[in-house]
Amino acid sequence: MGKIQLADGELNYQLDGPADAPVLVMSNSLGTSLGMWDTQIAGLTQHFRVLRYDTRGHGQSLVTEGPYSIEQLGGDVIALLDALHIERAHFCGLSMGGLIGQWLGINAGERLNRLIVCNTAAKIGNPDVWNPRIETVLRDGQAAMVALRDASIARWFTPDFAEANPAEAKRITDMLAATSPQGYAANCAAVRDADYREQLGSIKVPTLVIAGTGDAVTTPADGRFLQEHIKGAEYAEFYAAHLSNVQVGEAFTQRVLDFLLAKH
Repeated sequence: MGKIQLADGELNYQLDGPADAPVLVMSNSLGTSLGMWDTQIAGLTQHFRVLRYDTRGHGQSLVTEGPYSIEQLGGDVIALLDALHIERAHFCGLSMGGLIGQWLGINAGERLNRLIVCNTAAKIGNPDVWNPRIETVLRDGQAAMVALRDASIARWFTPDFAEANPAEAKRITDMLAATSPQGYAANCAAVRDADYREQLGSIKVPTLVIAGTGDAVTTPADGRFLQEHIKGAEYAEFYAAHLSNVQVGEAFTQRVLDFLLAKH
Protein backbone atom coordinates (compact mmCIF):
# COMPACT_ATOMS: atom_id res chain seq x y z
CA MET A 1 0.00 0.00 0.00
CA GLY A 2 1.10 3.54 -0.67
CA LYS A 3 -0.29 7.06 -0.59
CA ILE A 4 0.11 9.99 -2.92
CA GLN A 5 -0.62 13.53 -1.82
CA LEU A 6 -3.34 15.32 -3.78
CA ALA A 7 -4.14 18.98 -3.24
CA ASP A 8 -6.88 18.09 -0.74
CA GLY A 9 -5.75 14.80 0.82
CA GLU A 10 -4.18 11.39 0.27
CA LEU A 11 -5.09 8.81 -2.36
CA ASN A 12 -4.47 5.21 -1.33
CA TYR A 13 -3.00 2.80 -3.87
CA GLN A 14 -1.38 -0.62 -4.14
CA LEU A 15 1.16 -1.88 -6.70
CA ASP A 16 1.60 -5.59 -7.43
CA GLY A 17 3.64 -7.37 -10.07
CA PRO A 18 7.02 -6.98 -11.79
CA ALA A 19 8.47 -3.48 -11.64
CA ASP A 20 9.40 -3.54 -15.33
CA ALA A 21 6.04 -4.82 -16.64
CA PRO A 22 3.45 -2.63 -18.40
CA VAL A 23 1.11 -0.90 -15.95
CA LEU A 24 -2.58 -1.84 -15.65
CA VAL A 25 -4.72 0.51 -13.54
CA MET A 26 -7.78 -1.05 -11.84
CA SER A 27 -10.63 1.23 -10.72
CA ASN A 28 -13.23 0.07 -8.18
CA SER A 29 -17.01 0.23 -8.30
CA LEU A 30 -19.21 2.49 -6.18
CA GLY A 31 -19.16 1.29 -2.57
CA THR A 32 -16.14 -1.02 -2.78
CA SER A 33 -12.38 -0.65 -2.39
CA LEU A 34 -9.30 -1.82 -4.26
CA GLY A 35 -9.82 -5.22 -2.58
CA MET A 36 -12.63 -5.93 -5.05
CA TRP A 37 -9.91 -6.93 -7.54
CA ASP A 38 -8.17 -9.48 -5.27
CA THR A 39 -9.32 -12.43 -7.40
CA GLN A 40 -7.63 -10.98 -10.48
CA ILE A 41 -4.22 -10.19 -9.03
CA ALA A 42 -2.50 -13.58 -9.29
CA GLY A 43 -3.34 -13.92 -12.97
CA LEU A 44 -2.78 -10.33 -14.02
CA THR A 45 0.56 -9.88 -12.28
CA GLN A 46 2.09 -12.62 -14.42
CA HIS A 47 2.07 -10.05 -17.23
CA PHE A 48 1.42 -6.62 -15.70
CA ARG A 49 2.34 -4.22 -12.94
CA VAL A 50 -1.14 -3.83 -11.45
CA LEU A 51 -1.93 -0.44 -9.93
CA ARG A 52 -5.09 -0.50 -7.81
CA TYR A 53 -6.39 2.48 -5.88
CA ASP A 54 -9.30 3.46 -3.65
CA THR A 55 -11.41 6.02 -5.48
CA ARG A 56 -11.83 9.27 -3.56
CA GLY A 57 -14.44 8.76 -0.83
CA HIS A 58 -13.72 5.02 -0.59
CA GLY A 59 -11.44 2.70 1.36
CA GLN A 60 -8.38 4.45 2.78
CA SER A 61 -8.44 7.38 0.39
CA LEU A 62 -9.41 10.96 1.15
CA VAL A 63 -13.02 11.89 1.86
CA THR A 64 -13.72 15.47 0.81
CA GLU A 65 -16.86 17.58 0.55
CA GLY A 66 -19.24 16.47 -2.17
CA PRO A 67 -20.68 16.33 -4.65
CA TYR A 68 -17.89 14.83 -6.76
CA SER A 69 -17.78 14.57 -10.54
CA ILE A 70 -16.38 11.86 -12.81
CA GLU A 71 -14.07 14.54 -14.24
CA GLN A 72 -12.69 15.08 -10.73
CA LEU A 73 -12.23 11.34 -10.20
CA GLY A 74 -10.55 11.04 -13.59
CA GLY A 75 -8.24 13.87 -12.58
CA ASP A 76 -7.27 11.85 -9.51
CA VAL A 77 -6.19 8.99 -11.81
CA ILE A 78 -4.05 11.37 -13.87
CA ALA A 79 -2.51 12.72 -10.65
CA LEU A 80 -1.76 9.15 -9.52
CA LEU A 81 -0.05 8.33 -12.82
CA ASP A 82 1.92 11.57 -12.69
CA ALA A 83 3.03 10.99 -9.08
CA LEU A 84 4.28 7.50 -9.96
CA HIS A 85 5.92 8.73 -13.21
CA ILE A 86 3.73 6.52 -15.39
CA GLU A 87 3.33 8.06 -18.83
CA ARG A 88 0.86 5.53 -20.26
CA ALA A 89 -1.10 2.61 -18.82
CA HIS A 90 -3.88 0.19 -19.56
CA PHE A 91 -7.05 0.96 -17.60
CA CYS A 92 -9.78 -1.37 -16.33
CA GLY A 93 -12.75 0.05 -14.43
CA LEU A 94 -16.03 -1.48 -13.28
CA SER A 95 -19.33 0.41 -12.93
CA MET A 96 -18.29 3.83 -11.57
CA GLY A 97 -14.74 2.83 -12.49
CA GLY A 98 -16.05 2.24 -16.01
CA LEU A 99 -17.40 5.79 -16.11
CA ILE A 100 -13.96 7.02 -15.06
CA GLY A 101 -12.49 4.91 -17.86
CA GLN A 102 -14.87 6.49 -20.38
CA TRP A 103 -13.89 9.97 -19.20
CA LEU A 104 -10.20 9.10 -19.54
CA GLY A 105 -10.77 7.66 -23.02
CA ILE A 106 -12.61 10.80 -24.10
CA ASN A 107 -10.37 13.39 -22.41
CA ALA A 108 -6.97 11.79 -21.80
CA GLY A 109 -6.61 9.08 -24.42
CA GLU A 110 -2.93 9.90 -24.82
CA ARG A 111 -2.35 8.42 -21.35
CA LEU A 112 -4.01 5.09 -22.21
CA ASN A 113 -2.80 2.08 -24.14
CA ARG A 114 -5.96 -0.03 -23.92
CA LEU A 115 -9.24 0.49 -22.08
CA ILE A 116 -11.56 -2.03 -20.43
CA VAL A 117 -14.96 -0.89 -19.14
CA CYS A 118 -16.97 -3.47 -17.18
CA ASN A 119 -20.57 -3.58 -15.98
CA THR A 120 -21.07 0.06 -16.81
CA ALA A 121 -23.02 2.37 -19.10
CA ALA A 122 -22.62 5.73 -20.81
CA LYS A 123 -25.30 6.89 -18.37
CA ILE A 124 -26.16 4.94 -15.22
CA GLY A 125 -29.63 5.45 -13.77
CA ASN A 126 -31.36 8.79 -13.36
CA PRO A 127 -31.87 11.38 -10.61
CA ASP A 128 -35.03 9.57 -9.41
CA VAL A 129 -32.79 6.66 -8.43
CA TRP A 130 -29.79 8.58 -7.10
CA ASN A 131 -31.27 11.55 -5.23
CA PRO A 132 -33.30 9.55 -2.67
CA ARG A 133 -30.27 7.34 -2.04
CA ILE A 134 -28.03 10.38 -1.49
CA GLU A 135 -30.57 11.94 0.88
CA THR A 136 -30.97 8.72 2.88
CA VAL A 137 -27.23 8.17 3.26
CA LEU A 138 -26.55 11.75 4.32
CA ARG A 139 -29.44 11.60 6.80
CA ASP A 140 -28.91 8.14 8.31
CA GLY A 141 -25.13 7.77 8.00
CA GLN A 142 -23.62 4.38 8.77
CA ALA A 143 -27.01 2.78 9.39
CA ALA A 144 -27.92 3.55 5.80
CA MET A 145 -24.67 1.99 4.59
CA VAL A 146 -25.47 -1.22 6.47
CA ALA A 147 -28.95 -1.28 4.91
CA LEU A 148 -27.42 -0.74 1.47
CA ARG A 149 -25.01 -3.60 2.10
CA ASP A 150 -27.87 -5.98 2.83
CA ALA A 151 -29.73 -4.87 -0.31
CA SER A 152 -26.65 -4.95 -2.53
CA ILE A 153 -26.16 -8.74 -2.54
CA ALA A 154 -29.08 -9.14 -4.94
CA ARG A 155 -27.74 -6.41 -7.24
CA TRP A 156 -24.10 -7.41 -7.18
CA PHE A 157 -24.43 -11.21 -7.51
CA THR A 158 -26.86 -13.71 -9.01
CA PRO A 159 -28.78 -15.63 -6.31
CA ASP A 160 -27.01 -18.93 -7.05
CA PHE A 161 -23.56 -17.34 -6.65
CA ALA A 162 -24.50 -15.58 -3.39
CA GLU A 163 -25.88 -18.84 -1.99
CA ALA A 164 -22.86 -20.94 -3.03
CA ASN A 165 -20.24 -18.34 -2.03
CA PRO A 166 -21.51 -16.60 1.12
CA ALA A 167 -18.05 -15.73 2.44
CA GLU A 168 -16.98 -14.03 -0.77
CA ALA A 169 -20.31 -12.19 -1.08
CA LYS A 170 -19.88 -10.99 2.51
CA ARG A 171 -16.27 -9.90 1.94
CA ILE A 172 -17.32 -7.67 -0.93
CA THR A 173 -20.55 -6.28 0.52
CA ASP A 174 -18.82 -5.52 3.84
CA MET A 175 -16.78 -2.98 1.85
CA LEU A 176 -20.00 -1.07 1.26
CA ALA A 177 -20.94 -1.05 4.94
CA ALA A 178 -17.46 0.30 5.74
CA THR A 179 -17.59 3.10 3.16
CA SER A 180 -17.85 6.68 4.41
CA PRO A 181 -21.47 7.87 4.05
CA GLN A 182 -20.22 11.31 2.99
CA GLY A 183 -17.86 9.79 0.44
CA TYR A 184 -20.50 7.40 -0.87
CA ALA A 185 -23.10 10.14 -1.31
CA ALA A 186 -20.57 12.38 -3.07
CA ASN A 187 -19.73 9.55 -5.50
CA CYS A 188 -23.41 8.78 -6.09
CA ALA A 189 -23.72 12.36 -7.32
CA ALA A 190 -20.77 11.85 -9.67
CA VAL A 191 -22.42 8.77 -11.18
CA ARG A 192 -25.80 10.53 -11.35
CA ASP A 193 -24.42 13.46 -13.33
CA ALA A 194 -22.24 11.53 -15.80
CA ASP A 195 -23.56 11.15 -19.35
CA TYR A 196 -21.15 10.18 -22.13
CA ARG A 197 -23.68 8.97 -24.71
CA GLU A 198 -22.79 11.76 -27.14
CA GLN A 199 -19.02 11.58 -26.58
CA LEU A 200 -18.17 7.90 -26.96
CA GLY A 201 -17.14 8.37 -30.58
CA SER A 202 -14.10 10.33 -29.47
CA ILE A 203 -12.61 7.28 -27.71
CA LYS A 204 -9.82 6.13 -30.03
CA VAL A 205 -7.92 3.64 -27.85
CA PRO A 206 -8.62 -0.09 -28.28
CA THR A 207 -11.53 -0.87 -25.95
CA LEU A 208 -13.12 -3.99 -24.45
CA VAL A 209 -16.63 -3.81 -22.98
CA ILE A 210 -17.61 -6.49 -20.44
CA ALA A 211 -21.22 -7.05 -19.35
CA GLY A 212 -23.12 -9.43 -17.09
CA THR A 213 -26.13 -11.35 -18.37
CA GLY A 214 -27.84 -10.97 -14.99
CA ASP A 215 -26.82 -7.35 -14.36
CA ALA A 216 -29.95 -5.28 -13.72
CA VAL A 217 -27.95 -2.14 -12.86
CA THR A 218 -25.94 -1.81 -16.08
CA THR A 219 -27.55 -4.26 -18.49
CA PRO A 220 -26.08 -6.07 -21.48
CA ALA A 221 -27.99 -3.54 -23.61
CA ASP A 222 -25.96 -0.79 -21.92
CA GLY A 223 -22.79 -2.70 -22.75
CA ARG A 224 -23.83 -3.17 -26.36
CA PHE A 225 -24.50 0.56 -26.64
CA LEU A 226 -20.93 1.23 -25.55
CA GLN A 227 -19.54 -1.30 -28.00
CA GLU A 228 -21.56 0.11 -30.89
CA HIS A 229 -20.52 3.71 -30.21
CA ILE A 230 -16.79 3.13 -29.53
CA LYS A 231 -15.12 2.40 -32.84
CA GLY A 232 -13.67 -1.10 -33.00
CA ALA A 233 -14.66 -2.00 -29.43
CA GLU A 234 -14.84 -5.67 -28.46
CA TYR A 235 -17.66 -7.09 -26.35
CA ALA A 236 -17.75 -9.95 -23.84
CA GLU A 237 -20.66 -11.10 -21.70
CA PHE A 238 -20.58 -13.45 -18.72
CA TYR A 239 -23.24 -15.13 -16.62
CA ALA A 240 -22.96 -12.69 -13.72
CA ALA A 241 -24.75 -9.82 -12.06
CA HIS A 242 -23.10 -6.42 -11.43
CA LEU A 243 -19.69 -7.53 -10.12
CA SER A 244 -18.71 -9.86 -12.94
CA ASN A 245 -15.04 -9.86 -11.97
CA VAL A 246 -15.90 -11.37 -8.58
CA GLN A 247 -18.58 -13.76 -9.79
CA VAL A 248 -16.72 -15.36 -12.71
CA GLY A 249 -13.21 -14.75 -11.39
CA GLU A 250 -10.72 -16.59 -13.57
CA ALA A 251 -12.82 -16.35 -16.74
CA PHE A 252 -12.95 -12.56 -16.33
CA THR A 253 -9.19 -12.41 -15.74
CA GLN A 254 -8.50 -14.54 -18.82
CA ARG A 255 -10.68 -12.37 -21.06
CA VAL A 256 -8.86 -9.26 -19.85
CA LEU A 257 -5.50 -10.92 -20.53
CA ASP A 258 -6.60 -12.07 -23.99
CA PHE A 259 -7.54 -8.49 -24.86
CA LEU A 260 -4.46 -6.81 -23.39
CA LEU A 261 -1.97 -9.32 -24.81
CA ALA A 262 -3.49 -9.56 -28.30
CA LYS A 263 -1.51 -8.11 -31.19
CA HIS A 264 -3.72 -5.30 -32.44
